[in-house]
Amino acid sequence: MAKAQRGRSAQPAKPAPEPLRTVEGKAPSEGPLALDRLIHERLRLGILSALAVNESLTFNDLKKLMATTDGNLSVHARKLEEAEYIACTKSFEGRMPKTAYTITATGRRALERYLDHMEALIKATRER
Repeated sequence: MAKAQRGRSAQPAKPAPEPLRTVEGKAPSEGPLALDRLIHERLRLGILSALAVNESLTFNDLKKLMATTDGNLSVHARKLEEAEYIACTKSFEGRMPKTAYTITATGRRALERYLDHMEALIKATRER
């Protein structure tokens, strides 16, 4: 048997919060300015940004730049590879394996869209 609530007056329901909108009035998951959740993660944004200004970087270069562990970098780089935002080439220097990464055309376009979106959000926020 459920207990009856005593001494509580019925309160009107609060209206649901308005969904988050971009500057064009569309939900963030819609339209050309949709936030790319894959890039939005800090380490993946760092990887793409570093590769956008360098012809290529080795795994160890990226690890030092991002100040991260082998495992963490490997997981995030693989996600970017699967999305075809970066390309990975493996080779040997002497007997030592060398993994190098480059940004792809798809990755460069995705990064540009992401940066455009963030610039639009900053501009809209500053204009309020």
